Amino acid sequence: MANSKQARKRARQSTLRNTHNSSLRSRLRTAIKSVRKAVAAGDKSAAMGVFQTATSIIDSIADKKVVHKNLAARNKSRLAAAVKAMG
Repeated sequence: MANSKQARKRARQSTLRNTHNSSLRSRLRTAIKSVRKAVAAGDKSAAMGVFQTATSIIDSIADKKVVHKNLAARNKSRLAAAVKAMG
């Protein structure tokens, strides 16, 4: 347990930050799953729309440094390739 006042405050802040970042990571995963689901359904126009919103979410979360920028770029690249490969 934290003994100093400063350490107690840092512990409080870190739990709040962890909760917030966890929710952002969850949003990221949900956005990725929604694009994959649209691709699996086979509707290219719907997949394009969902992909654009997912790209926005992925970029905003990477800008906040919740996830690394390369992880964001990799996910966007793979999703774009999946949408493009649709017939």
